[in-house]
Amino acid sequence: MKKFLVIQTASIGDVILATPVLEKLNRFFPDASIDMLIKKGNENLLNNHPFLNDILVWDKSEEKYKNLLRLLRFIQNKEYAYVINLQRFASSGFLTVFSRARHTVGFSKNPFSLFFGKRIRHRIGKNIKDVHEKDRNLKLIEHFTDASDENVKLYPTQADFARVSQYKTKMYICIAPASLWYTKQYPKEKWVEFLRKTDQDLQIIFIGGPGDRELCQKIIDASDHKHCLNLAGSLNFLQTSALMKDAAMNYVNDSAPQHLASAMNAPVTAVFCSTVPEFGFGPLSDDSVVIQTDVDLKCKPCGLHGFQKCPEKHFKCALTIDNNKLLDRLK
Repeated sequence: MKKFLVIQTASIGDVILATPVLEKLNRFFPDASIDMLIKKGNENLLNNHPFLNDILVWDKSEEKYKNLLRLLRFIQNKEYAYVINLQRFASSGFLTVFSRARHTVGFSKNPFSLFFGKRIRHRIGKNIKDVHEKDRNLKLIEHFTDASDENVKLYPTQADFARVSQYKTKMYICIAPASLWYTKQYPKEKWVEFLRKTDQDLQIIFIGGPGDRELCQKIIDASDHKHCLNLAGSLNFLQTSALMKDAAMNYVNDSAPQHLASAMNAPVTAVFCSTVPEFGFGPLSDDSVVIQTDVDLKCKPCGLHGFQKCPEKHFKCALTIDNNKLLDRLK
């Protein structure tokens, strides 16, 4: 039986964008044992995943490198045939090189890639169009599968759907207003303006992590919208995905909830402020639209991941977005 290890120890969105690799490995090797290594805190994303044998967790919060060495010993004892490294940082490269796997593959940007069995170029930039990150990930296994496509996918359980069924008794939309990066986050006042223009009878559900709850409540309070519900911090990843699946629309930033929506093929409107979809991290749902400013800004994009404040101190990439574009998605 072939044994695979897929490594992606970055953010929530990165883990979701790795799921096409799991889908394709299972399609080509249905009897294989597939494990995945992720960082602590993201485990819930892959709970009850039908194609995963085991989830390995790297705790980076305390004794980061001691835990890394413990993981290495565990990986070596597992005797994997293939280690597929989707990460481009040294720690994952170290695990890959010393895994004792017969076949190793990863991106050439990884500092340890010289010692991989196979290296794949990771091409990213504003001028590299129509190349999504999930397609870059699939390139890593193309040489022993084929060039066919797979999409992102998560597997909420019946219990996850049951947990959120109480919120689905009438038409609703979801809004995920927060982001880890300030310049990726549609401003609070723009969300307030949007809410004030929506139908006051429309059910609006705010979603996000525990740290997003305060922002969501501030938007709700300032908008005076009659039917808002703040569920930020109340649902886990898969429960949130189950809720987004049946929403009339999901409004998100260029952030993790966008990828949750894609994984459920849920309708999504993604607001891109400082970043651009050409980087390859845009929405993948059948019903998906990216909203950006119409103003030609030489400073946009200002970076791949965003910043904690606008480098130009005007944040025009967000403030000049026409909210009517968001409202049109409700028609």
